[in-house]
Amino acid sequence: MREFDYARAHDVTGAVTLLAADPDARFLGGGTNLVDLMKTGVERPGRLVDVRDLPLDGIESTPGGGLRIGATVTNSDLAAHPEIRRRYPALTQAVLAGASGQLRNMATVGGNLLQRTRCGYFTDVSKPCNKRVPGSGCPAVDGEHHNHAVLGASDHCVAVHPSDMGVALTAFDAVVAYETLDGPGEIPVTDLYVPVGDSPHRETALPPGALITHVTLPAAPVAARSRYRKVRERASYAFAIGSVAAALDIQDGRVRDARLALGAVASRPWRARAAEALLTGAPADGETFAAAADAELAAARPLPRNGYKVTLMRNLVVSVLTELAEGTGR
Repeated sequence: MREFDYARAHDVTGAVTLLAADPDARFLGGGTNLVDLMKTGVERPGRLVDVRDLPLDGIESTPGGGLRIGATVTNSDLAAHPEIRRRYPALTQAVLAGASGQLRNMATVGGNLLQRTRCGYFTDVSKPCNKRVPGSGCPAVDGEHHNHAVLGASDHCVAVHPSDMGVALTAFDAVVAYETLDGPGEIPVTDLYVPVGDSPHRETALPPGALITHVTLPAAPVAARSRYRKVRERASYAFAIGSVAAALDIQDGRVRDARLALGAVASRPWRARAAEALLTGAPADGETFAAAADAELAAARPLPRNGYKVTLMRNLVVSVLTELAEGTGR
């Protein structure tokens, strides 16, 4: 591991100032991803700016009926918060589906959203990877890709985003707030991740040096009836091979409102807009749910060894929506 300097920030302005003073600096939250990447040589920061002491570890209601979540709130505290469990149960389920209890005790909300792909070619510095070394190639296209993207990928990168939390936040229109030397800004989670295109090394739309300060969940009555379902290759903690965050509001047997996001299928949490459009106003039945899944997955472009994901995701979407419909007492 490369030697590095360490600085502890005590306020937001000080944190962004420390980072701006060193082009090789990185913010350090829980370190559950960054430190691993430093050990393998993928990340080689010259300085770590520790932000865990910043006053960003609270969860509070907003005037509009939503919730404001500080960036240094741990995953464990987020999942256990009574208002998260009551208003956005799929978010609690998503957080609890990710990692182990020990890791959730360390990992933070801001860091979770910015964690990097677990693609084996990315994490192995002996292999080429366009995300790590632009222009070096994407060996996953012709190599090991059984858990790679089926939506929104390109010949330059087929890796998937690993966050469970991000899938639920995407479904509920969460907004990320950040701070830079030029002042504060906001960006919806749906726009936070840049489409992979021909520049997979550019992963987010955050300005250079930006520090995530909090995430706001807008009021969403539909989210009170929501679920997160994750499929993984082993019973103990593992990254998803497919996941769904969904919420339904059903009245008189028809879908009045629907939220749907998919995980482990693209370089970013995937908001299922086509499926939502088909669901809204339609009968809340299996035929509708299957048609919605098919509408979203029509754009899938699987690789030779990950086509199973399309069938898996179709079945997963139908299953979760059916469970939600049956839970309404329809």
